[in-house]
Amino acid sequence: MKLVKDKKLVVGADFAGYPLKEVVVAHLKAKGWEIEDVGVKSPDDNDDENMFHRVGLRLGAKIAEGEYERALAFCGTGMGIHIAASKCPHVHAGVVESVPAALRAITGNGVNLLAMGAFYVAPAMACDIADAYLGASLGSGYEWWHNFYEFHKLAIDELEAFDYEKYKANGFKLEYLGNYPLKLEKKPE
Repeated sequence: MKLVKDKKLVVGADFAGYPLKEVVVAHLKAKGWEIEDVGVKSPDDNDDENMFHRVGLRLGAKIAEGEYERALAFCGTGMGIHIAASKCPHVHAGVVESVPAALRAITGNGVNLLAMGAFYVAPAMACDIADAYLGASLGSGYEWWHNFYEFHKLAIDELEAFDYEKYKANGFKLEYLGNYPLKLEKKPE
C-alpha cells in the first residue's frame, strides 16, 4: 500500500475540478509528494471517460483495493465525485471547504478520500486543506475530548463491518461492537 507517511497519494478530477487539482498537485510535488493522477490531465481532456462519477469510482477503487491509503478528489462541488467514490468498499469519503473541516475529517472521521469543490474552494485554501489533511491522522491530537479517538474508531470499525442485508434482517438495528461515551466538553484553557 502506498502511504501518506511515504508521501504517496492518488488524485483525480473531472473537467470542473481540474484547475484546482493542478494547483494542489503542483504544491504537493514541490514538497516531495509522488502523485498518481487517475482523472483529467489537461484542459482538453474532457471525454466521457472522465465524467465526475467515473473518476470518483477509479479513485475509490484505488482505496478499496488497498493500493493507496488516501486520495484527493476534485470536481465542481466535491459532492458528486465523493458520492461515486463512496460506492466502493472501505472508502470513507468527505467533502470539505475549510482547514478545520479537513482536520476533523481525518482526526475524527478517518476520511481516506477527501473531496474539494473548485466552485467553492480557493486555490490557496485548497493547498492549506491538503496540507492539514495529509499532515494528520485518526486520533492524531487535533481533538482534545476524552475518548474522542476510541469513540470515532468504534464508529469506523462498525461502518467497516456493516452489512446492509444483516441490518435489514435485524429490523434496522445495528449490532454494536462496543461503546465509548462521548459528550461535548469545554475546551481546556
